[in-house]
Amino acid sequence: MRFSLAERFSIFNGWRRTEKDAWTPQELPAGRSLYADARRRFLRNKAAVCSLAVILLVFIFSLVGQMITPWSNEEIDWEIMGSVSDLGKPSLTNGHYFGTDDLGRDLYARVVQGTRISLMVGLVGTLIAVVVGTLYGAISGYVGGRTDNIMMRIVDILQSVPYMFVIILLLVVFGRSVIMLFVGIGLLSWLDMSRIVRGQTLSLKNKEFVEAARASGVPSAVIILRHIIPNLLGIVVVYATLLVPNMILTESFISFLGLGVQEPNTSWGALISEGASSMQYGTLWQLFFPLFFFVISLFSFFFVGDGLRDALDPKDR
Repeated sequence: MRFSLAERFSIFNGWRRTEKDAWTPQELPAGRSLYADARRRFLRNKAAVCSLAVILLVFIFSLVGQMITPWSNEEIDWEIMGSVSDLGKPSLTNGHYFGTDDLGRDLYARVVQGTRISLMVGLVGTLIAVVVGTLYGAISGYVGGRTDNIMMRIVDILQSVPYMFVIILLLVVFGRSVIMLFVGIGLLSWLDMSRIVRGQTLSLKNKEFVEAARASGVPSAVIILRHIIPNLLGIVVVYATLLVPNMILTESFISFLGLGVQEPNTSWGALISEGASSMQYGTLWQLFFPLFFFVISLFSFFFVGDGLRDALDPKDR
């Protein structure tokens, strides 16, 4: 089959001729972007996908779980308290799906509120650590010189202070409240994030696109916010997913010691502490249900973090 010179030129440049003698681009396979390729690899990780689904279910449970129970977390079932044989046992007939605690309060409603507060502490504390650590590390790495040395020495000094001691001291001095729990946990959690971001910024600030922006007269603050930080989002997101379970663990440990949220509020750590103290009476469900949500949530966050780390690693492309 012979082609004219014009047809050969068109076929060579990726064009084809239609029946209506109109030249249209030939369909070529579209390339995948970095994030599209990362999403494809993340979805191939079954453990990470299942863990993400578990996190979403736990989050939905904390939001709408209270709607399917007639009891509140503060309400005492005096009828149950009057029956020693039925005290604390899970039952569907009286609406105590997870049973009650030693004071006759519905354990299901308390697990819902504990899930809400623990997730809130983990997410808000992580948000504080990510924002402060990213800005601090990006400024330190981009400016460099004496400013970088001073800022990193401040980080060294703060890291030498016992982390848990500072949190407990803040809660004792300023009172045990959820707000102080946010501040105390997020106060020193940004230090490792700042070091990670600083190291990545040092490798980015001499790249061609940063040099071009600097030569064009773009202010340093704009370069940091619009050029440096967006190129660090991958590693920031991965570290954030691994930081959330550490925040939840810290809050649970503080609440287990009795220094966390105050009654009538509760959290996973406080519920686990109450369940552990009631094991001697044979009420294992008081420990099982909050511990179940605590364990599956932590494992899910760790699996999602590992999946994101593998998906965003450019060496695995």
